[in-house]
Amino acid sequence: MQPDRWFAVGSAQGTGRGSGARALDDALQSGDPKLVLVFCSPSQNLPELLREIRSRSAGAPLIGCTTGGEIATAGPHDASVVVAVFGGPGFAIQTAVATHASQDLRRAGALVAQCVPDRPDLPHRVLLLLSDGLAGDQQELVRGAYGVLGAAVPLVGGCAGDDLKMATTFQLYGDRVLTDAVVAAGIASDAPLGIGVHHGWRRVGEPMLVTASAGNRVFTLDDRPAIDVYLDHLGLDEPTGSDQEWLARIALTHPLGLRRASGEDHVRFITGGDFSERSLSCAAEVSNGALVWIMEGDAKSVLEATDTACRGSLAALDGQAPLGMLAFDCIARRGVLGSAGIRTEIERIATIASGAPVAGFYTYGEIARVRGLHGFHNQTLVVLAVA
Repeated sequence: MQPDRWFAVGSAQGTGRGSGARALDDALQSGDPKLVLVFCSPSQNLPELLREIRSRSAGAPLIGCTTGGEIATAGPHDASVVVAVFGGPGFAIQTAVATHASQDLRRAGALVAQCVPDRPDLPHRVLLLLSDGLAGDQQELVRGAYGVLGAAVPLVGGCAGDDLKMATTFQLYGDRVLTDAVVAAGIASDAPLGIGVHHGWRRVGEPMLVTASAGNRVFTLDDRPAIDVYLDHLGLDEPTGSDQEWLARIALTHPLGLRRASGEDHVRFITGGDFSERSLSCAAEVSNGALVWIMEGDAKSVLEATDTACRGSLAALDGQAPLGMLAFDCIARRGVLGSAGIRTEIERIATIASGAPVAGFYTYGEIARVRGLHGFHNQTLVVLAVA
């Protein structure tokens, strides 16, 4: 008999022709697909990849993005494609896209938030967002979606990557390859959907005062150029010919932490800087007058955060077993864990999932809003568990 609801994952290594078809065939294990999710390396031939998948996916709506590395049940990979499929009448799913997102991220969030189905018979809902993390202050995207949906519908997702080049990320919608876009899927379900989130970073050194900033750009810290103060706190000299990729690799394991009124630190991913004006760019707003710290983590703290996020997502399923999990894992955590550590992390996620399939990617920022307005995170693991 056709199952009421199902979730399956397929993956294929390599960037040659046929990788999309192989991944989709592994994931399309039953009929009535409701949504196809694609997470893939930016080195893929993206138009060809979409043609392969769309030709075999029975017309199901598709969203996806490029990554900083792909996650599947069998483990993490680079230069691969991962496909996850939701299916069955237990789900109702609609998709939406907002282009030119950097012009008004709040408007983009409000636009795509309208795709969440209103189905009284499917009471569990979530808005899944995949965004261009290089397009500006991603908290504005969350504010826009929250303004439409309010507190009743949680938000989850992540920002596309480009293998840490910090130049151009791509978002996928149907048969379109986009950049500077937000793609979304509004999911309504007859069984619970659980979100878990945790980062595992801690403060080091003395705090710094943000003395000039605008949006997601920090111009001065302690009344000195932001890049200079940041590197001084790390005890680093700037080499000749330094560039965005050099700065991004340093920032990968040394993000900024901001104190919130709740006492919890929010982590800000440094996406780059302007070496002429000596400013830093972050993935979300850093307010004037804020106290910030350099943050650091180690394998132990990062893996403990993995366990906490996964168990938190399962706790929201009201005792039901998961059909599957989606993992949005910051590329900075990958930098801390290293090649062996990320394999250990995915093994731990799969173990906690009790054999349910896992899909996801390494992100440039993570979205998880369950309560309150703030829902954009950096250097964090966000997990969506599907019952």
